[in-house]
Amino acid sequence: MEVLLQEKIKSRNELSKIRSELAKSGKKVVFTNGCFDILHRGHVEYLYLAKQQGDILIVGVNDDNSVRRLKGKGRPLTPQEDRLILLAALSMVDYVCLFSEDTPLELIRALQPDILIKGGDYQLDEIVGREVVEKRGGKVLTIPFIKGRSTTGIIEKIIELTKEGIWD
Repeated sequence: MEVLLQEKIKSRNELSKIRSELAKSGKKVVFTNGCFDILHRGHVEYLYLAKQQGDILIVGVNDDNSVRRLKGKGRPLTPQEDRLILLAALSMVDYVCLFSEDTPLELIRALQPDILIKGGDYQLDEIVGREVVEKRGGKVLTIPFIKGRSTTGIIEKIIELTKEGIWD
């Protein structure tokens, strides 16, 4: 199974070439990104709605080092290889690409997506890469944040249950 999912996991250079072919065929490319540290329902619904905006959904994934810089010591909980495989297993995700920078700006510049999407916890003017996409006539959208569905919330619940002695 992992071999089949590897078909969806691409390098930046591979995706740039694929993107050129997709542009020639008139396919609308949607891009989003994140850490996806503990894959949960909020992620799945978000990615499903993102896919509805175009033909091809590309997901940029922060590598372990960038997650650590962004989220702090002890993160990520799920190693990058596992996060890539889990995202690749989702039917709505066409391609996943690891990036090592703290933001996906260079990946967005390389891919030139038609639509850039982030969660509703972002304001449009906060979305990295917005200028790149809008400059070429693309759209930048947010998808409503699903309340009560977050990796941080899951981690906090585990800590709380552990402190209460429910999990020893």
